[in-house]
Amino acid sequence: MAEDCYTELEQAIQVLVVNFYKYVPKHSLVRNKISKSSFRKMLQKELNHMLTDTGNRKAADKLIQNLDANHDGRISFDEYWTLIGGITSPIANLIRQQEQQTSG
Repeated sequence: MAEDCYTELEQAIQVLVVNFYKYVPKHSLVRNKISKSSFRKMLQKELNHMLTDTGNRKAADKLIQNLDANHDGRISFDEYWTLIGGITSPIANLIRQQEQQTSG
């Protein structure tokens, strides 16, 4: 199926999933999780505009620790999805406020 057949939302979901697996090492025994170092690299490369404080190693470590719900030192896809939700919720609020201001 050609990628241009997908809706924008379907494409966005596909990008989020592919992005996660881009940072899971191919040789990793734990194929469904991102190591701390790979997750930190993902934050710096992929979310540098939305998470401006991730250059601070302590801030990144705290974010990883908070996301690592089962405390195994790795970020699972579900834990990654929590990050995406945490980022998108404030963005959704901003968009809603902007729409209310322009319609009011």
